[in-house]
Amino acid sequence: MGQNNHTSLHGFILLGFSDHPKLEMVLSGVVTLFYFITWVGNTAIILASLLDSHLHTPMYFFLRNLSFLDLCFTTSIIPQMLVNLWGPDKTISYVGCVTQLYVYMWLGSTECLLLAVMSYDRFTAICKPLHYLVIMNPHLCLKMIITVWSISLANSVLLCTLTLNLPRCGNNLLDHFLCELPAMVKIACIDTTTVEMSVFALGIVIVLTPLGLILISYGYIAKAVLRIKSKEGQQKAINTCGSHLTVVSIFYGTIIYMYLQPGNSASKDQGKFLTLFYTIVTPSLNPLVYTLRNKDMKNALRKLVRVDCESTKSKRDQKS
Repeated sequence: MGQNNHTSLHGFILLGFSDHPKLEMVLSGVVTLFYFITWVGNTAIILASLLDSHLHTPMYFFLRNLSFLDLCFTTSIIPQMLVNLWGPDKTISYVGCVTQLYVYMWLGSTECLLLAVMSYDRFTAICKPLHYLVIMNPHLCLKMIITVWSISLANSVLLCTLTLNLPRCGNNLLDHFLCELPAMVKIACIDTTTVEMSVFALGIVIVLTPLGLILISYGYIAKAVLRIKSKEGQQKAINTCGSHLTVVSIFYGTIIYMYLQPGNSASKDQGKFLTLFYTIVTPSLNPLVYTLRNKDMKNALRKLVRVDCESTKSKRDQKS
C-alpha cells in the first residue's frame, strides 16, 4: 500500500445521511426496529428447524444457512451505522472499514450463490421427487455450502484487495453509510477503469450466472407443476417454491439495479436507500416470507413458542 494511502490509515469518515439531520433520527429508529425483527425472525427459523425433526431436510438445511447469513450480514453493518446515526461522530477506523468491506462483499456474494443452490434444491424436489433424498444427500448439501462460501470468499479477497490498493491521495470521505466497494473506488485519485471492469466482470459471474441458473430451474419447475393433475399438488408445489422465488426477486432485483448499471445513472441518495433496503429490510422480510405460506415452519414455530412458554411456567412454579 503506497504512501498516498498513509492518511487513510487513521480511518474514514462515513457521510451517510449527514446532510439530512432530521432523517437520521427517523432512520435510527427504523434501522433498530428492522434489526430487532431480523434477529428475532432468523433466530426463530434456525432454532425451529433444528429442534423439529420433521425439518431435518435439505430445504431447511439451506434455509438455516440463509438465516445465519442474514444475521451475519446485518450485524456487519448495523451496529456501526447506528453509532454514526446517533451521534456527531461519523468516523470508522481503518481496520473497521477494511473488515466491513471484506465481510460485506463476502456475505453478499454468498447470498447470491446460496439462492441459486436453493433453487436447485427446489428443482430436484419437484422435478425428481422419487430421487430427491438420494440426490440431495447430506454429504452433497455440505459440499455445496462449503463451495458457496469458499467461492464468495475468494471473490471478496480479490475485489477488495484490488480496491484497497488503489491510491487515494489522502481522501477519506466516503459518501455512504458503510464501507462499500463502489464508494471506496470513487475516492481513488487515479483512473479506476480496470478495477471497475473487474468488478463488472465478476459481478456477471457472481450475480447473473446464479440468476440464470435460478431462472432455468424455475422454467423446469413450472413445466413440472403444470403436469401435476391435482390442484392440491399444484398448490403445494407453488407454496414450496413461491417463498424462495419472492426472496430471489427482491434480492436480485435490487442488486442488479444497484450494481449492473452505468456508474452515474442513479442519484447518490437513491443508491444509499437501495443499499439500505437490501442490507436491512430484505433480511427482515426473509423469515416472514418463508413462514407465511409454509405449514411445516408454522407448526415448528408454534412448538418452539409452546416449549418456551412451558419452560417459563415451570421455572415460575419452582420459584413459588
